[in-house]
Amino acid sequence: MGGPVRVLHAVVNMNRGGAETLIMNLYRNMDRRKVQFDFLTSKEGVFDEEIREMGGVVHRIPYVTDVGHFGYQRELTQFFAGHKEYKIIHSHMDKMSGLVLKAAKKAGVPVRIAHSHNTQSEGGLASKLYKWYAGKHIIPNASHLFACSQAASDWLYKKKAKESTIVKNGIESERFKYSDEIRKRMRHELMIDDDAFVLGHIGRFNRQKNHTFLLDVFAEVSSKIDQSYLILVGDGSLREAMEKRANELGLHKNVLFLGIRDDITDLLQAFDLFVFPSLHEGLPVTLIEAQGAGLPCVISKAITREVDMGMGLIEYLPIDDRTAWSEKIVRLSKNRVSRNINNGILAQKGYDIHGTAERLQTSYVSLGGI
Repeated sequence: MGGPVRVLHAVVNMNRGGAETLIMNLYRNMDRRKVQFDFLTSKEGVFDEEIREMGGVVHRIPYVTDVGHFGYQRELTQFFAGHKEYKIIHSHMDKMSGLVLKAAKKAGVPVRIAHSHNTQSEGGLASKLYKWYAGKHIIPNASHLFACSQAASDWLYKKKAKESTIVKNGIESERFKYSDEIRKRMRHELMIDDDAFVLGHIGRFNRQKNHTFLLDVFAEVSSKIDQSYLILVGDGSLREAMEKRANELGLHKNVLFLGIRDDITDLLQAFDLFVFPSLHEGLPVTLIEAQGAGLPCVISKAITREVDMGMGLIEYLPIDDRTAWSEKIVRLSKNRVSRNINNGILAQKGYDIHGTAERLQTSYVSLGGI
């Protein structure tokens, strides 16, 4: 045999989103003598250097927003015509996967995997209409359907949802186990007192993550809890607007915008509560990580119940009731729970990355033999 099976993952970029974090978790836990990941991207990403260090190739073509519909189709056609070495493409672009898989099928790529990571499209009306059109090409052109949750499968694959494979968003659970020592070190670095109450959120600054609502909730919380902080991790198009909003609410000293970080495991130790008021999600890997760190989580009712690992850490609330959120958070601040939980539960539920990677590796090797 001529080396490992090379799997081409299609993404817009390899930044620290949920899907991208899952792909990197899988990649790090693959036997790269058997399976190697390459990437078809359109923009630079923070994981690009690590990918290359692990032997992966990062290809780049312009995205549809830069070259238009016909330009993007032409780029895809030219790419696959020039890269006949790929027998497996694994596309993580939700409805936009339709265009990628259509081009791959036309070029004769035998294994074409669509992977749903969400339950709704982002963008305005024109953007959603275009994505609807692109999504129509998934079922005719995909050879395999994957999803991070049943809710994500139902959204993208409709009547074909029952034919999909659920690939659980596993994590390296041992890395997230609570450590009082790390908590104290991180709080010292962030200049936050040990006894302060800290809310944390990790996510891109876009409409889906609902940061405006979160800041309004925190304004109510901070008026009732003297030493309280909100830590926001991530970046995105709405970050500047949210920084402005925090200032308008008089929260500039209590809201920390940390940007993109590579020490999420340590940051989670510094939090007392994880807040996640998303308008829609597939199955957020950050919520699996938060539960792995023993963090109580107050989350939107729009998020699938599949994310609850049964550890007693998840509270669902409606995203049209700011007062319900602030009152729940204040109550939880008075009843802090032990962070030492049984991480074995994640493995029992199928959310340990080692098991997920092993199963997917077996599939890739089998499919690569086509």
